[in-house]
Amino acid sequence: MTIMTSTRLSDGRELLYFDADAESARRHQEPEQVRDRRGLPARNPDGGQLRFDELTGEWVAIAAHRQDRTHLPPEDECPLCPSDGTRRSEIPAGYEVAVFENRFPSFGPQLGGVPADPGPELHQDPEPSYGRCEVISFTDAHTGSFAELPYERVRTVVDAWAQRTETLSGLPGVQQVFCFENRGAEIGVTLHHPHGQIYAYPFVTPRALRIARLARRHFLRSGGLESQAAAILAAERTDGSRMVLEGRHFSAYVPFAARWPLEVHLVPHRHVADLSALGGAERDELAELYPELLRRFDALYDTPTPYIAAWHQAPVDPELRPAGHLHLQLTSPRRAADKLKYLAGSEAAMGAFINDTVPEETAARLREAGPA
Repeated sequence: MTIMTSTRLSDGRELLYFDADAESARRHQEPEQVRDRRGLPARNPDGGQLRFDELTGEWVAIAAHRQDRTHLPPEDECPLCPSDGTRRSEIPAGYEVAVFENRFPSFGPQLGGVPADPGPELHQDPEPSYGRCEVISFTDAHTGSFAELPYERVRTVVDAWAQRTETLSGLPGVQQVFCFENRGAEIGVTLHHPHGQIYAYPFVTPRALRIARLARRHFLRSGGLESQAAAILAAERTDGSRMVLEGRHFSAYVPFAARWPLEVHLVPHRHVADLSALGGAERDELAELYPELLRRFDALYDTPTPYIAAWHQAPVDPELRPAGHLHLQLTSPRRAADKLKYLAGSEAAMGAFINDTVPEETAARLREAGPA
């Protein structure tokens, strides 16, 4: 049973410890053990800005304060390693899994809503960058990867994702909660310590909105009996050529129209909106299958594979939410041992993806990379 303990950093940001049992949690329930001794100044309550792009109908976050964020520090200056006698970090005590408000957030710390469409008039007044950005550190060890975490630790991370999804979804103005991990310098990480992030957006993001609208159309056509993700998964399992692995509660496949050289979707068999809706047995299996997928990505080459692990969860919007079906999109730009896929003219300017690999061949490689 995962236990959460809440405390505050010296500038007022929230810090949460997630422990697998009462004995581990006890150390975080002693105020002196978790007190942040840095004496940071109070954080700026204003944050950045949101500006509306009239050409695309999309919100853009302006977060110039992030230019000063920590960038690839040496281990003895890592903000995610626990504080000790020689350094003070973002996390005062040793821990299993820790979640805290980002010191350099893209969204927040103010909470509130923005209109999905400001209207027909030219809208050039910035809005506050409402929302919340959190960092989730998977371990207090500086080195390693998510794939190398023990099962018990992954299971705690799953519970932390679920708890934060449920809590953040209930905050004023929040329309979408996004849990993700960027892994590798090629992806643009600014900290080597194994960690992910959780964003609570004040709007439904453009790609999520497109997916949600198509999902709703399918759901309504089925009379509310089938999600689009379930229909796609059923077709993939029947075809078989792009399947990577199958479990009792989850299955993973390379999509028919994969955009990236390496792309796998991990989908629960049951129609659930988000991570918080997963039951105990589903979370147990997820803690086994997800790291297995990551290990297969790494097994393809002699060096670790960079990736983005993106959890697509149903928007909070009551019109879109019933059709939403939780799934992971795990992608990598690595198209060969020494080559990366860059988003150049067609992808970056036009949004038209060109994939250099064949999905069926990628799936076969990932199947072969699994346990003998």
